[in-house]
Amino acid sequence: MLSSTAQPTRRLLLGRGSLAGVVSNMSTVRPIEKLLIANRGEIACRVMKTARKLGIKTVAVYSDPDRNSMHVSLADEAVRIGPAASQESYLRKDIILQVAKETGSDAVHPGYGFLSENVEFAELLQQSGVIFVGPPSDAIRDMGIKSTSKIIMEAANVPVIKGYHGEDQSLEKLRSEADKIGFPVMIKAVRGGGGKGMRIAMTADEFESQLESAKREAMKSFGDEVMLLEKFVVDPRHVEVQVFGDQHGNYVYLFERDCSVQRRHQKIIEEAPGPGISWDVRKKLGEAAVRAAKAVDYVGAGTVEFVMDKDFNFFFMEMNTRLQVEHPVTEMITGTDLVEWQLKAAAGEKLPVTQDEINLNGWSFEARIYAEDPNNSFMPGAGPLKYLATPSPDQHIRIETGVRQSDEVSVHYDPMIAKLVVWGPDRNSALLKLRSCLSEFNISGLSTNINFLMDLSSHPEFIQGNVDTEFIPRYYSQLFKERKPSPERVCEAVLSLILTENKKNTSNKDPFYSESGARFNHSLLRTVQLTFDGQPISATVVNLGANKFSITVDGESYSVSGRLVDREETNHTELLCDIQGNINKQRILVNKEGITLFTRDGSYEFQLPVPKFMSASLSSGGLGDAVAPMPGVVEKVMVEPGASVTAGDPLVVMIAMKMEYVIKAPKTGVIAKVNNKVGDFVEKSKVLVTFQDEEES
Repeated sequence: MLSSTAQPTRRLLLGRGSLAGVVSNMSTVRPIEKLLIANRGEIACRVMKTARKLGIKTVAVYSDPDRNSMHVSLADEAVRIGPAASQESYLRKDIILQVAKETGSDAVHPGYGFLSENVEFAELLQQSGVIFVGPPSDAIRDMGIKSTSKIIMEAANVPVIKGYHGEDQSLEKLRSEADKIGFPVMIKAVRGGGGKGMRIAMTADEFESQLESAKREAMKSFGDEVMLLEKFVVDPRHVEVQVFGDQHGNYVYLFERDCSVQRRHQKIIEEAPGPGISWDVRKKLGEAAVRAAKAVDYVGAGTVEFVMDKDFNFFFMEMNTRLQVEHPVTEMITGTDLVEWQLKAAAGEKLPVTQDEINLNGWSFEARIYAEDPNNSFMPGAGPLKYLATPSPDQHIRIETGVRQSDEVSVHYDPMIAKLVVWGPDRNSALLKLRSCLSEFNISGLSTNINFLMDLSSHPEFIQGNVDTEFIPRYYSQLFKERKPSPERVCEAVLSLILTENKKNTSNKDPFYSESGARFNHSLLRTVQLTFDGQPISATVVNLGANKFSITVDGESYSVSGRLVDREETNHTELLCDIQGNINKQRILVNKEGITLFTRDGSYEFQLPVPKFMSASLSSGGLGDAVAPMPGVVEKVMVEPGASVTAGDPLVVMIAMKMEYVIKAPKTGVIAKVNNKVGDFVEKSKVLVTFQDEEES
C-alpha cells in the first residue's frame, strides 16, 4: 500500500543516546503508538507481528524492487524511500527520518543490518525527538569500534584475546604486529559485522593479499577500512549470550547460543543452549556478558559474542548492539518475546523479570535457509521462488520469513529466504524435529542450502554436539558426497511424471493412459528420458492399467503403482507409492522443467530433456571464457584486451549479496574482450571476459 496522509510530528521521549553514562531512575513511560520499521524482509515482518500484538500501528519503508513485498503488505502504511541500491534507500538516514516525521511515528525499530548499529542515525533520531528502539548511541559507538570495545572489556574484567588495535594502519606496521601475534592471524574491520571485512591469514605469505581483500570489502560495507588483528584460536566455538537492559539500571542474561557452524564466517545453524556447556560455565558466560553491558550503560537487546576453546575458556569477540538474526532460539527456550521487551524498554518501562525468574526450558535450533549453491562454494543466488511449501507452524515450529511463493529473491540484498526455528524438550528431540521440518521445507526455482542443512544436521558429530567453526571444512568430504538417486527414486520420479500427465489428460484418448490395455498397432511401452546432475537416466515403462506399471531401470524391472494426493492446505502434492510391495510417501513437484522428490533424506531434482531449439538459444560463451557465477554488480575490472594471463589470475571483482567475489582466469591465454565496465549489473552465466582462440593467440 502507499503512504497515507502525513501527520504532524510528535515530540516524544528522547532517544537512548541521552542516557549514556547515566542510570536514570526518573524515566517516564511513554508508550509507543506508531512504529516505523527501518528494514525489510523477515525481520521487518517479525517486528510487525509483535507490534500488532501490542496494538501498535506500523509503517514500512521500501525500495523499488520491494514494492510488492510481504513486509509492505503487513504494515498499516508503507512509504517508498528510493531505488534498489541500499545506499540510496535503506541506508538513507535523512529520508527515513523524514518518513518517520511525516507519518507521525513515535519510534523507529532498525531491525538488524542496515542502520541498526549506525551511531549517526541513532543520534539523528534523538535530536529529532523520535525514539530509537536500541541502545544509547554512545554504546553503539564504543562497541562498534572493536579496538575501543576491547579496552572497555578489559577494564570491565571481561576476558579478551590479545591483538593489535592501533591507529597506525600502514602495511609495515600491520605486518609487524601480525608477526608478533603469530600466525594464523584474524584480520577484522573495526566497524565490521556479519562476516564482512573479515579474513584469516594462515601464513605470513598470504597476509598482504588477505588484508587488501578485507579492506575492500569493509570499505564497501561500512565505509571504513581500518583493521584490527587478533590471534586466531584454532578450532574455536562461537558462543554468544543474549543480554538485556532497561533505563533503570536493571540487567539480565537469557543464556547462551552456539553459532559455531558457519560458512564464509556467517552462521547457518544455531542452537540454544550450547551443547556440552555446564551450568557453572553458563553462569560465568552470562555474568561476563552482563558486565559487558553494564560497562557501556546498555539499554535494550544486545548480544555479547565469545570465542570458546576446547577447554571451555572463553574470550570476548564483540558485542552486537541490536537484535540478532538468531534471537528466536532464545525466545523458544525462555518463553519470551524479545521484540516486545525492546519496545517496552525503549518506551521507558522496567524489565518484566529479574535474573532469578528466567528459566531455561528445553532446546531450540534455527536453520537459515538461503538461496545459494553449497556445491559451488555456497555461491549466493537470486531469482523467483516459483514454488514454496513449508511445515505447518505451531507453538514449537516457527517460520520466520519475508517472502511468499512467486516473490523474488533480489540480487541487491541478503539471499536468506527464511529461518526455520524448532523447539523440543531436549537436544535430540529438537534435532529430530529440525530434520523432519527441513524435509517439509520445499522450494523450486532456485538453488538452496536445504539439502546441505539436512546432511549437516544428520552428521554423527553434529548429533553428538561436537561443533566448532571448522566443522564444515573438517567434514567436507562427508557433507558434500556425490548425490545419486537409487533405482527406487528413479521409479518414483517416473511415476510422478506419468500420474501428473494422466491428471492433465483425463480427456485424452491416448491408450497409454487408458485402463483397458488396448492400443491399436502399438504396445503400451514408453521410454522416459531424464537427467540428474547432468547425467542421463533412461527408464522403460509398461502400462499394466489401473495406475500399475512395470518400470525398468538399469536392466532391472520394478512393479510400481501409486496415486497423487493434493494437499491444498500446505500447498503440496503427495505421492503415495508402492514399489515391489514397499509403500512410502513424499512430497513431489512436477513442472515443465522436471520432477522434484522432496524426501526425508533430501530433495532429488530430475530434469526433463530441453528441446534442441531451446538448448541452442540458452548456450553462452565459448569454452574457457570467464562467466559470472551469480547475478551481481561489477566492482573492479583488472584486465584489458590484449593482456596475457595465467590460469588463476584475477580478472574481475563482483559484488553480490553484499559480498565480494573475485572471478579468476579459467585458463592461460590472451584476453580478447572485456564485456562489462565497473558498475554494470550482470546476470548469472553472463560472459565477463572473452579469451582469444588458440589460433589467434
